[in-house]
Amino acid sequence: MNSRSLLMAATAALAFGLVAPAAQAKTASALKAPPAAPYKTVSSLVPLPDFIPGMGQLFVDPATLPAGPFLGYDHDGNLVNTTYMIPLSLMKADMHLNDLKVPAGVKVDHVDMMYNAGHPGVAEPHIHIVLWHVPAAQESRVAK
Repeated sequence: MNSRSLLMAATAALAFGLVAPAAQAKTASALKAPPAAPYKTVSSLVPLPDFIPGMGQLFVDPATLPAGPFLGYDHDGNLVNTTYMIPLSLMKADMHLNDLKVPAGVKVDHVDMMYNAGHPGVAEPHIHIVLWHVPAAQESRVAK
């Protein structure tokens, strides 16, 4: 499955209600960590570190698991990305990705997609769709 097909599949999962879309967070409460309720640190929900290199400190509304969105923050508590983790079992060939939510008023600079064989919280194979809110040159803010 190519990246365009994966992106279309994850959008369709959201559009068809296979994963619950999260309510958009208020801009002021999402720009700095911690975001407002119902978001919780991922590390408080599953056995993962508080800061994940390449993703940052992650927060998620537990009601939206496993897909998310997961809000990723740098070491200074600034929002840098929004990540969706879409299980391969939910993907269909005719799905479309056209409604991935990010916090209200936040722009997407670029998108990365990668396969993941599974980890605590999303044990089955899935794709990470990372909507970056910073330029690629600033991704290093969450590298370590």
